Amino acid sequence: MNTFDVYHPWKTVFVKANGATITDDKGKTYLDFYGGHGVISIGHNHPCWKQALSERLEHISYYSNAVTITEQQQVAQSLVTISGLTDYRLFLCNSGAEANENAMKIASFFTKRSKILAFKGAFHGRTAGAIAVTDNPGIYAPFGADLAQDFIALDDVEGLKKALETQQYAAVILEGIQGVAGVFEVSEMVWQTLEDHCKSTGTLLILDEIQSGCGRTGTYFAFQHHNIQPDLITMAKGIGNGFPVAGVLVTNEIEPVKGQLGTTFGGSYMACAAMQAVLDELHRSALMQHASETGTYLKQQLEQHPAVLEVKGRGLMIGIRLSVNASEVQSALLEKGIVTGTSACPFTLRLLPPLTITKAETDQLLVVFEEVMSVYSPQNQIV
Repeated sequence: MNTFDVYHPWKTVFVKANGATITDDKGKTYLDFYGGHGVISIGHNHPCWKQALSERLEHISYYSNAVTITEQQQVAQSLVTISGLTDYRLFLCNSGAEANENAMKIASFFTKRSKILAFKGAFHGRTAGAIAVTDNPGIYAPFGADLAQDFIALDDVEGLKKALETQQYAAVILEGIQGVAGVFEVSEMVWQTLEDHCKSTGTLLILDEIQSGCGRTGTYFAFQHHNIQPDLITMAKGIGNGFPVAGVLVTNEIEPVKGQLGTTFGGSYMACAAMQAVLDELHRSALMQHASETGTYLKQQLEQHPAVLEVKGRGLMIGIRLSVNASEVQSALLEKGIVTGTSACPFTLRLLPPLTITKAETDQLLVVFEEVMSVYSPQNQIV
C-alpha cells in the first residue's frame, strides 16, 4: 500500500531536531525558520516539553471526556495568566480547522443565523465548514458547496459596514494576520469597524489566531495589538509545539449547552501536558518579548536589502516581498541549510521560526540570504 499522494514535499528527509536545528538522513543540518507552518513555538524537542509528555506517559495517556480531566482547567487558568483574557471559557479540540468549525457552529447556534462573512485571501482550514470560508476555489468539493458564506476585500470598510447591516451573518471570521495569503493585516479602521458593527448588528466576531497566536507577534494573540474584544478566538499550531491540540475561547456571554459540541481526543491528558509546557516556557523565558525584539531586528536588517521590496508582519510572523520568485529563493535557501516558507503570493517568502530563535541564528539566516540573493541580477528582478 502507498500513501494517498496529495502533498508536494521537499526531497529532504528530516530525522532529528533540537531547538531551531534540524538534521536530515544524510547528516546535514538546517536552521528552521518555518517551524512546519508555524507549529514549533518553543523549539523542537524542548526539554520541558519532552519532560511533560514523558511524565504524563508514566501516569495516564488517554481517556475521553466521559471523565473529568482536571488538566483542562489548569490549562485554561494558565491561558488567563499569559493572555490577560478573563471573560472566556475554553473548549479544547485537535486541529485548527476543527477549532474554526466549532467556532462557526457556536456562532450559528447562538445567533440562529446560518451565514458567515469572511475575507478575501483567507485560509481557515480544509474541513467542509472551514474550507467554505477559505478563499481558494481550487480546493472546494461539491460536498459542502451549499454552505452559506460571502467574502469581502480585506480593507473594504464601507462594504463591510453594508454587509453587517443586513444582519444576516452569524459571524465574521478573520485571521489575526493572514498567513497563507502572504502576511497581510487589515487596517485599524477595519478593526474598529468590526468591533463597533458586529456588536450593533448582533454578529459575532471570530478571530482565527491559529498561526498568529501563541505569542508569535509579541502579544499572546495578534488581535491584542488592537483595541477589540472578539466573541470567539481559535488557536492551534504553536500551542502544542508539534503535539496536535487546538482550542476555542468562547465569550462568557454564550452559555454552554451540554452535548452541543464534542470530541474524542480533544483536551486529552497528553494534549494538556504539551500545551501546559508551552505556556509555562512562554512565561518563564519571556518569549513574547523575545519574539517582538528579534522580529524587529530581523525586519530592520531585511529592509536594507535591495531585492526586498517590503517586510510585513509582526514579531516572528514575517513576510518578505521580494523582487524575484519566492519559491526559487526558498529552494536555494534550503540547499544552503535554511528552511523557510512561501505563500499564495509568488513573491513573498514567509518566516515563522521558533520563538526561541537566537540573534546568532538570525544573523546566520541573514548571511545565507545575502549569498542566495547575490546571484540575481537586476534584469531578473521585478519592480
